[in-house]
Amino acid sequence: MAAKKSPFFDTATTLGKIVAFFGISALCGLLTAGMMVPVAALAKTGMTTGNNIVSALPSSFEALPISEPSQILDAKGKTIATFYEQNREPVKLDDISPYMQKAIVSVEDERFYQHKGIDPKGIARAVVGNVAGTSRSGASTLTQQYVNNLLVNNQELTGSEESTISGQKDLAAKIRELKYATSIEKTMSKDEILEGYLNLVLFSGREYGVQAAAQYFYSVDAKDLNLQQSAMLAGMVQLPNVYNPFNNPERSLDRRNKVLGNMMRTGAITKDEYDKAVKSDLELKKSKSPSGCIAAGDNAYFCDYVTKLITSDEAYGKTKADRENLLYRGGLQIKTTLNADLNKKAAKDARKAIDPTAKSNTDVYSSVVSVEPGTGNILTMAQNTTYDPAGKLGETMLNFATDESKGGAGGFQGGSTMKPYTTLAWLKEGHSMYDTINASRQNYSGNFQWKASCLEKGYAQTFSPWKVGNASKGFARPMKVNYGLYWSINSATVAEASKVDLCTITDYINALGVQDQNANGVHKPGPFTPEAPSFIIGSKSITPLQQAASFAAFANKGEYCEPRALNEVTDKAGNSYKVPSSNCRQAVEPQYVADLNGTLTKIAKTRVAKGTIDVPIGGKTGTNNGATSTWFVGYTTGISTATWVGRLKGQPETPQNAMHGAMINDQRAPKMVDSSTYAAPLWLDFMEEAVYDYPHKSLGGARKAPAVKKKESSDSSDSDKKSSSSSDEKSSSDEKSSKKSDSKDSDSSSSSKSSKESGSDSGDSSKSETSSKSGKSDSDNKGNGNGGSSNGKGKGDGESDD
Repeated sequence: MAAKKSPFFDTATTLGKIVAFFGISALCGLLTAGMMVPVAALAKTGMTTGNNIVSALPSSFEALPISEPSQILDAKGKTIATFYEQNREPVKLDDISPYMQKAIVSVEDERFYQHKGIDPKGIARAVVGNVAGTSRSGASTLTQQYVNNLLVNNQELTGSEESTISGQKDLAAKIRELKYATSIEKTMSKDEILEGYLNLVLFSGREYGVQAAAQYFYSVDAKDLNLQQSAMLAGMVQLPNVYNPFNNPERSLDRRNKVLGNMMRTGAITKDEYDKAVKSDLELKKSKSPSGCIAAGDNAYFCDYVTKLITSDEAYGKTKADRENLLYRGGLQIKTTLNADLNKKAAKDARKAIDPTAKSNTDVYSSVVSVEPGTGNILTMAQNTTYDPAGKLGETMLNFATDESKGGAGGFQGGSTMKPYTTLAWLKEGHSMYDTINASRQNYSGNFQWKASCLEKGYAQTFSPWKVGNASKGFARPMKVNYGLYWSINSATVAEASKVDLCTITDYINALGVQDQNANGVHKPGPFTPEAPSFIIGSKSITPLQQAASFAAFANKGEYCEPRALNEVTDKAGNSYKVPSSNCRQAVEPQYVADLNGTLTKIAKTRVAKGTIDVPIGGKTGTNNGATSTWFVGYTTGISTATWVGRLKGQPETPQNAMHGAMINDQRAPKMVDSSTYAAPLWLDFMEEAVYDYPHKSLGGARKAPAVKKKESSDSSDSDKKSSSSSDEKSSSDEKSSKKSDSKDSDSSSSSKSSKESGSDSGDSSKSETSSKSGKSDSDNKGNGNGGSSNGKGKGDGESDD
């Protein structure tokens, strides 16, 4: 049996003929290797034979979309950030300077308008130059270069290891390039090829296409490039790094002038034009267009949140790599819900509250996030820091507003902002805001059975004694529910919880979108469960975004809308990607919300805004132990905003972490820090203007107190029967205090006497720190119970009655 010939050497095969053809003509890349071929042989036989053989190859390939930057836009369509691996902005040929068109043709392919994709004279010229040693040029036409760039783009998009980069192409790649070039010449006009090439080619670094290059080097559009600028850019194409004018200005200038000479020789410009242009300097005017959120300024944290949404959603690709590839190459237009103007103010106010450059603030931060009631649209997401991976003072990439899966810090203890959920459960189970509860009880044994019907045993226990402390003295006494909520009394909230089903409380928390950021003891968000009763006064970590969205339901008659950041996502071809629409549900009965707002509006109006906002507002304060996490979450019917100020690393209550009397903003903080010290003033700074940008209607009407006073409840039925005081503790002075609060709550903090009685969060939100020193505190719980932060069984520190 005869030995089988290799197809590479068998001239009877198509491939063999191609090899023979390349042996004669040394097309394209082989020319650069300096093969000596008789010019006569090339001219007489090479092209005729070559064109016939090449015509036997496949005539087309699938040109994948050219990589284009993606843009994130705010609600008004203004660009927030740009993402790219290749910075490119395709433009029409009419929008490219005629000088640029002439320059690239003169230097790269002066016979561009005469050949059919392959240029025999160009090949001959390259051969002669290489043989004579006068040049080391190749013979690739602009059409071949356009094909090569398309193939490179395909390889980058598909992750192919095959290379068609100049100098690395194998024989098959060169053959394909020739065939595709001749095919493209049959289907595209010269102008179309030139336009495609100028939009595709690399100029420098990650600047691709003439528009991006014109902006980068000269801060002008491609249509406005003058003669010398065009010549410089055209000269860069051959060796972008070598001829980069910022790195090698002398080489770049010399190369530019050679291009100008070529243009004059080919008749593209006159001698006068050449003389004038060659005398000019490089005239550089650099314009940066950084990729990614780091260039988004005050909008960087929202930008980062959006990128996490895109790269974690399978709608944008099967794998994370696919989704990132789409973001950086797919030319997406990502229209978002962000009010960028308002977000700028939020960031400014956050920095005003906590100065990121103050040396004392190495672990003290602030956050502002707003959500629109009725839609869930995220309107602002800002903080006092700069988005930067360097991590210097005032720099971080952690987004304090959200959970870890979205680039967040993982939340912070909610403190007394969690108390309204217990009040909702109280109303749900048939009680009233005007019921009297026994807030004198501050001790609950570890055997006390907290009703929890959703648990297997039907109840929860702390297993160790829980002493519920109040921030201020004088509040361990019977009081009305609305009074206890207004002054944020821990023992009042716990007394309510002892009379209801804890699962009713967690049902409301979960229905309103608030998640335990360390569910089941791991750093992963999950639903609230009633195992550790201390959650009722804020022992669990929650996020500002969830807070703003949850309280937005109080502004919208109990309808909760999931937070959303995306309005529309399309690619450059106009294809749309599915984005979540407003997902709203009735989470709380409207009347219960109205009853709750009857108290929350008093908190916001009389203790925080104090006459500075003349529209209906509501809200709740919150401070954890040591004031390492302080809050105010407030709302109108048009905007709900959560502000947070606290520590990131030093969240646990220790003497070292406590913010009471600590150095903050390079000044000594008040001895008692609470939400009125930093968080509430931050909210007021922001919202006193923001509320007028959105609707501000009535927050509903709370039911009035019943004509007949209900009999006071007591804890006599509790399983351990260890009430710390009897129901007769309700003194006439308490009655007067309660009536005073009910009739004119704002007066309760107007005097030093009232301030001392007010307990937690009793003070107003005036911006002077001296006002916080007079006992206006939503200060930490002084009890020794371990509310759940330790083992999830009620052993962590109880939260403040802020």
